Amino acid sequence: MAETKTVIVTGAGSGIGEATARRFSADGWNVVLNGRTRDKLEAVAKDLPDDRTLVVDGDVSNANDVSHLIAQTTDRFGAIDCLVNNAGVAQMGEPGDLTLEQFQMMMDINVTGIFNTVNAALPQLKTAKGSIVNTSSVSGLGGDWQMFGYNTSKGAVSNMTRAMALDLGKHGVRVNAVAPSVTRTQMSEGIREDEDKLAKVKNRIPMKRAAEPEEIASVIAFLAGPDAGFVNGVILPVDGGLTASNGQPNFD
Repeated sequence: MAETKTVIVTGAGSGIGEATARRFSADGWNVVLNGRTRDKLEAVAKDLPDDRTLVVDGDVSNANDVSHLIAQTTDRFGAIDCLVNNAGVAQMGEPGDLTLEQFQMMMDINVTGIFNTVNAALPQLKTAKGSIVNTSSVSGLGGDWQMFGYNTSKGAVSNMTRAMALDLGKHGVRVNAVAPSVTRTQMSEGIREDEDKLAKVKNRIPMKRAAEPEEIASVIAFLAGPDAGFVNGVILPVDGGLTASNGQPNFD
């Protein structure tokens, strides 16, 4: 019988991270849930098997918290086969309006957080010949109005993914990313609860709706699994066809 694999999911207390943790658990993995709010993590974990679930709260932008996360994971499960870097924050604002604190928070969590987790987990990932899946965004593939700081951070995530894939492939470690468009999560509530904004989003997406978190989670699970064994360095849009457009308006 094959040994149970272990995944760490950051930002696992809600949204895409929660859906991803639930998907990996349903697929039979040991799942380590990480995030800054323990109550949210425990609310997810209560529905998952006790013997295959671990909650380790902490902030990925804090290297000491990340070291604790990796130590707790290896103490409990002995290995790390996949790292899902999903923790992220977003702040709107044009140049001149976005504060340094807001910009730095996005860079610290969205970018430095990945740097910290990969550095800490890499010895285990090399041993397992495992994989890393980062959550980028369509905002990491092109620009948005009033989102230049978020675009900066997610653009960094996309290119970090490509560069890490080049360097780690020789160790048997694959690195890929998903790039969702608007997804039904807490982060997108401001858009989804505004009928005018939501109509504009739907007008740009050929499938005429926001994504469900489970739809993103299923692609993350694919990228982590054996069916994607030769997929490396890919930023995979999960966007209902949004990035298929050349930007021209829809006259329909």
